[in-house]
Amino acid sequence: MSEMVLTRQEGEIQFVTLNRAEKRNALTLEMVEAIGAAVQAAAETPAIRAVIVDANGPMFSAGIDVMALAAMRASAGEEHPGRWLRRLAERMQRALHVIEATELPVIGALHGRVIGLGLELALSFDLRIAAEDLQLSIPETRLGLVADVGGTTRLSRVIGPSRAKDMLMTARAVSASEALQWGLVNRVVPTSAVGAAAVALAGEIAANAPLAVGMAKLVIDQGDGVDRFTQMAIERWAQSQLVCTEDLGEALGSFMEKRPAQFRGK
Repeated sequence: MSEMVLTRQEGEIQFVTLNRAEKRNALTLEMVEAIGAAVQAAAETPAIRAVIVDANGPMFSAGIDVMALAAMRASAGEEHPGRWLRRLAERMQRALHVIEATELPVIGALHGRVIGLGLELALSFDLRIAAEDLQLSIPETRLGLVADVGGTTRLSRVIGPSRAKDMLMTARAVSASEALQWGLVNRVVPTSAVGAAAVALAGEIAANAPLAVGMAKLVIDQGDGVDRFTQMAIERWAQSQLVCTEDLGEALGSFMEKRPAQFRGK
């Protein structure tokens, strides 16, 4: 794992931390792939019930590391720039898809500024906790470019096409309060409380049956864009899997015995 991305496990929570404060957590391909790999490893660890992605330093991420990008382009030699960029974008998209597709809930603890690729990363999370000082933006149109690592796709699905066009076409920064109104973040808390709020949210999720939490995520994500009858069919399939689990029996038993449930993910 890159030193620019740190991981640690605390109980049922896996922390993945951007650790490049001196560069405002500007993201490289190596970092994006390391984050995806860390989330994948957490998903393969039965004891982990949630992932929190946070960042050291005064901001979550200033976006892509332009200097690293230029160095990568130079090393590509005579390769056509369009083809090179498509390959790069595909690798980054693949890493973020791993985050989005895992059944584990992934929570972002966001503070300071979240710019460009940093916001594209945050959009792959299931839930986002925002500090009061948060500013979010995708300024690619100022450079004559478009967000190409899921930014246009995920942003429009999260906040709707009209609001996504507002952000993408103007390239303006959105405050935490506006982001909350739009559904771009789930909660806004004092800056000093972002980490604690993310842990509290992860704890609420971890108290529930992990297989059911994962299925809820899958039903919502896989139902995106399909007609309601197809999504309800997905619901029925998910329920048919959960009704056979030991966790259901534990939930019923704990209810009858008036005690907290001890879910095992089985």
